[in-house]
Amino acid sequence: MHRRSFLKQSGLAAVATQVPGGVFALEKPQQRIRVGQIGVSHAHATKLEAYRNSPDYEVVGIVEPSEALRQRAEKTEPFRDLKWLTREQLLATPGLQAVLVETRVKDLLSNALACVRAGMHIHIDKPAGESLAQLKQALDTAREKKLMVQMGYMYRYNPAVVMLREFLQKGWLGDIFEVHAVMSKVVDVKGRKELAEYPGGIMFEIGCHVLDLVVGILGKPQSVTPFNLHSSPIQDGLQDNMLAVLKYPKATATVKSSAMEVDGFARRHLVVCGSEGSFHIQPLDNPGAKIALSQKREAHPKGVSEVKFPKYTRYADDAADMAKVIRGEKQAAFSYQHDYDVQEALLQACGEKGDVRLPKPPSPEGDRRVAF
Repeated sequence: MHRRSFLKQSGLAAVATQVPGGVFALEKPQQRIRVGQIGVSHAHATKLEAYRNSPDYEVVGIVEPSEALRQRAEKTEPFRDLKWLTREQLLATPGLQAVLVETRVKDLLSNALACVRAGMHIHIDKPAGESLAQLKQALDTAREKKLMVQMGYMYRYNPAVVMLREFLQKGWLGDIFEVHAVMSKVVDVKGRKELAEYPGGIMFEIGCHVLDLVVGILGKPQSVTPFNLHSSPIQDGLQDNMLAVLKYPKATATVKSSAMEVDGFARRHLVVCGSEGSFHIQPLDNPGAKIALSQKREAHPKGVSEVKFPKYTRYADDAADMAKVIRGEKQAAFSYQHDYDVQEALLQACGEKGDVRLPKPPSPEGDRRVAF
């Protein structure tokens, strides 16, 4: 057996260090983090495979109350040979530290709240439910118990976004005055019917991914103005052609999401424009970046240049970052306040601004700043 395979299978994540005399010795291995998952009905529930493949984690079991969904999931690789439990059994598992919540959107927050009340760090898939008040309750409980809440927005650890974050932290783009984001695809008839259950339509389903980036870059908007349409000849009531304009003191941002765009994956993009340069990522799922700078910035030349990135695996870096936070090696990169602000802006972008009562945001006391 290869050494790497042995370490993974035995649950040992050892680190080699050099000692006097040039001899390498293994440091004391780290204990693997015990993690479980609730639900297989979310579109991204198969991300559990990233945790199964990670030497940081031991997957102890999975919960799915629907017998039909469980039987279907059992036959797929991400869930094969796992122990199926009730939610009560999972949360009572000795040594359990973290739970991935991958249910239907309408059930995400009730399960997330049960997990944090049981003292678990959580990963919640997107979007963060339908109730801002319920999200606040989960975030406040997690804050009180000093637990990590990680949202499943899939571009946070995208290598191009990580590079953009570095540019912004170093001020290389100057004062940001404009951000554009597009997140579209073609949704089939069956998928459209399921999405039509939510008033937020395609913005609620996938636009949230890039709205998370926009709020990370510019912060909480002063206002969000939605322009939402049903443009398809299919009469299913789905808001399938959606635009949101976010206003800031010295900047504007637009987020566009459609359920009808042919080759929409290729045009998914994020553009950030500042007084000293611009940063254009496209396509988001297999990223490349076009950078324009007013002056040389370290290895990046003045003028226009392009950067190619190796293909990355979604959620592997999310899992690795969560492990570091749980072990106390770093603080969470995204704050409770950020996740609240994203959800508030999302509901407004979905046309809910005048229809829902927005509770008072979580107290910023002791909160951490977003990594952007």
